[in-house]
Amino acid sequence: MAWALSRSHWRRKSRRSKPDIFIVLPLSLILIVVFLFAISPSTDLLGYFLPPTKTLDRLQSATFPCGSETAAGERFLLYAPHSGFTNQLWELKNAIVFAAILNRTLIFPPVLDHHAIILGSCPKFRVNGSSDLLTAVWDHIMDLIRDQRYISMADIVDLSSLGHMRFRMIDFRIFVLVWCGRNLSGTCFGNSCCAMSSNVESSSISSNYYKSLSFGLYENVKSCVHGVQEDCRTTVWTYQQGDDGTLDSFQPEEQMQKRKKISYVRKRTYLYKSFGPSSDTEMVKIHAFGSFFTAPYKGSELYIDIHETPGDSRIQSLIRHLEFLPFAPEIIAAGKEFVRNKIKGPFLCAQLRLLDGKFKNHWKATFSELKKKLQSENEGKKNNSLIHIFIMTDLPRNNWAGTYLESLVNNTKFYNVHTLHENDELVVQSAKRFRVLKNITSTHNDKLCSYVSSHDILLYIEEIVCSCASIGFVGTSGSTITESILSMRKNNVCQ
Repeated sequence: MAWALSRSHWRRKSRRSKPDIFIVLPLSLILIVVFLFAISPSTDLLGYFLPPTKTLDRLQSATFPCGSETAAGERFLLYAPHSGFTNQLWELKNAIVFAAILNRTLIFPPVLDHHAIILGSCPKFRVNGSSDLLTAVWDHIMDLIRDQRYISMADIVDLSSLGHMRFRMIDFRIFVLVWCGRNLSGTCFGNSCCAMSSNVESSSISSNYYKSLSFGLYENVKSCVHGVQEDCRTTVWTYQQGDDGTLDSFQPEEQMQKRKKISYVRKRTYLYKSFGPSSDTEMVKIHAFGSFFTAPYKGSELYIDIHETPGDSRIQSLIRHLEFLPFAPEIIAAGKEFVRNKIKGPFLCAQLRLLDGKFKNHWKATFSELKKKLQSENEGKKNNSLIHIFIMTDLPRNNWAGTYLESLVNNTKFYNVHTLHENDELVVQSAKRFRVLKNITSTHNDKLCSYVSSHDILLYIEEIVCSCASIGFVGTSGSTITESILSMRKNNVCQ
């Protein structure tokens, strides 16, 4: 009725207008709709013409399978990584532990663009909820696939050392294929990914539906997917049965509670009891978590406190193996090649965060440690040889004017400054080599595999170079990249 009234009102206005508009506008609209239906799957197209609530109601009233028959008997764990690469790597490690404890197949994601997904602040009790994070991750992954920039975490990080741990993983693209029946050929590197996607017919069901199905957003699929709503505001996951239900030592301060009008209470929760064999959700096909980020804070952990598992030797062994996960061999080889062919001698690495987040207002403190280190090296020199310095920074080279970095570059009497750029031949060739090595066993045409850009691989090569710095390493305090490089140096990656 509302639509009819609206149409009558439009007609009355039309009669006062030029008569030909009454004919031209409806005909144009009809032609546009016919054209769109001709080129688009009908279920995807509904979202353009119906409000989100109507589209949701329509799909909720429909009956769809809980995943495809190919996924029968398999149980998965899905999560939402966030922020930069190092944060994403930490979350991957936590996800591996969770999947192993719960005996689920981990869906490992691609490397997301830097800060494409933002968690928020756990200490300030201001974070994005699990459903919002998962939805944002799905949308961003679809962007990566569409733009041919998808790079799996398993392609960048060497997970071969976990092969004997009885731990199951599946690439996100394979999961979409198995779960949704959606053909993603042309988006995978490895032989298994391309081979599987080439033999399956693409589903005609809306990708928006499968996004919601995977995350448990529809009421009629709750038995299929459990969307885990607990986050760092309310929960610290543990693997100690005696902890279950106890208050965590870190709670929101009284002033914060009054100022922000929050009533959160953080409890330590036994993971295995919540999702293991005795739980209500143990047989659910997918457990969809939000972020797996955690960090020590005020004597506690922000979200996950699973370090020691004396009663489970398998999980304890897995945790030890996860303390350090190296980059893929081809990335390590590229970093070593730069050191050998470009620097050609002992050097110092300086990793300087200058633009991102909290670091952009602390340039003086960022440069101070490097100045002290170089002063010490100059005082200890026994000859007039140059000190080689490799600079790894987020400040573009053309913006160094007037900074301490410019003074280093201009002081050619004492220093020889080296940098890497995404357009440098070594980085470009390394990206091409990485693509070839990952696709070497594939029987498919080269066009079926995604393109690895030099921008994507630059950060990883820079970290390897810094791990090889024989004179020493200076990194920005508080930077996750600094911690990653220190871990590589500790584990002698460059040897």
